[in-house]
Amino acid sequence: MLEIRNTKVYDLKESIIACRNAMRLDMPEYTEEEFEKGLERAKKLVQATKNGKMVRCHDNFMTGIRVSFDMKYTQYITKQFQRYHWFDYVSSSSLMHRITKMDFSKCCNKYVTETSIKQMQELIADYNKISNEVVLDGYHEDHAERLYEAWMKVISNCPMGAELFVHVSTNYKQIQTIYFQRLGHKLKEDWGAFKEWVETLPYAHELIIGDIGNE
Repeated sequence: MLEIRNTKVYDLKESIIACRNAMRLDMPEYTEEEFEKGLERAKKLVQATKNGKMVRCHDNFMTGIRVSFDMKYTQYITKQFQRYHWFDYVSSSSLMHRITKMDFSKCCNKYVTETSIKQMQELIADYNKISNEVVLDGYHEDHAERLYEAWMKVISNCPMGAELFVHVSTNYKQIQTIYFQRLGHKLKEDWGAFKEWVETLPYAHELIIGDIGNE
């Protein structure tokens, strides 16, 4: 199931201080005093966005608070993450490169059946057998056709519960969008884990959630 590790947050202080720029005449000083003033302003901007009927971009300063992390995820959830424009897959593990080396008894979530796992193991074994024949006998046209067919069976029958991992880059504003759109989603274990992770981020309640009463 979904798991997030190695979280890093960048430019939080700078972005919070910058949220007051519209009212400045000179560039800001990045001091603790300015941060405290900026944080109070940031909370108001978040609330204005949350409660606004027409304008919903008062808290755009949150695009500057950047977040990176490593995430383990299943095949069925990756399409949902990829619909978000500022949720970038920096680099991920690859089915195309490593599927015939993967141990499907270890890389699937708990809902993948033993039947599916056994089928994948058999298909991978068939592919590797043909691949070894190429090494031993040399490459022939017959090998090419058999190898392609075996490969397509492997990749086409990979269960949606197979898990990969990825390094992600995003920002607080995009995380806010994901957080509220996925509350109560039927994939409750995966999105529930994401929700719990969001709530651990620095100033998550004040900025991302807008729950300033939970400081």
